[in-house]
Amino acid sequence: MTPNATSGSRGTLYLVPAPLDFGCEETLDLRTTLPMGTVQVAAGLRHWICENAKSARAYLKRIDVVVPLCQSLQSLSIVELPRIVHKKGDHDGTFDAHALLEPTLHGHDVGLLSEAGMPAVADPGSSVVRSAHMMGLRVVPLVGPVSLLLALAGSGLNGQNFAFVGYLPQEADARMARIRELESLALRIGQTQLFIETPYRNQAMMQALLHTLHGNTRLCTASGLTLARANITSQAVSQWKKTPTPGPDNATPCLFLIGR
Repeated sequence: MTPNATSGSRGTLYLVPAPLDFGCEETLDLRTTLPMGTVQVAAGLRHWICENAKSARAYLKRIDVVVPLCQSLQSLSIVELPRIVHKKGDHDGTFDAHALLEPTLHGHDVGLLSEAGMPAVADPGSSVVRSAHMMGLRVVPLVGPVSLLLALAGSGLNGQNFAFVGYLPQEADARMARIRELESLALRIGQTQLFIETPYRNQAMMQALLHTLHGNTRLCTASGLTLARANITSQAVSQWKKTPTPGPDNATPCLFLIGR
């Protein structure tokens, strides 16, 4: 599967996953987390849509170490999603990404890239995928790490019925109310609730969870996934409270899961 431009045909939109070590001191050899087929497709793409051009270039340099890029990094076309998409998200259908996919009309394949994991899953990019479908383009998600599923699989919580709810409110009272709402849902229908937090607020989130959740509710934290220091801990809140320093540090990306 090698991307290219074919005269008279439209290009394909490839969803290119990135390793989960973005923002971490430790970085991985891409061959440990990405299939060679994914790396080869990425190396052959000349047009990119991304969250951040700087981090996209850094990722492409890492790809070039494994499989040489089809042309120099400086000559690749790399365009960023608008700032408003980063601030408010693009999952509500209000942003039209047709213009970003213009190269596909000339037969060029385009890669969509977020800073970690799978684009459009807990990250911006769904507007690009939606526009691609509206344009009748072929959409191909490539294989790579998805933190939500890795955390869910390792949690021991219900993997048949689950929901990812993004970020919880920062304001204390609103956050407590949201935690209670999610706990009630998890305990009542058995639906595992997954959410994330900005790493520097991990400990604050952990303390809010331990203060708010019932003792028999199961709480899982999954941090540093795919890294050598990855940690997944899943136990009742009452057990968490017996731990001297419970939960993740304030530097490592982490997922939180509530269930029964």
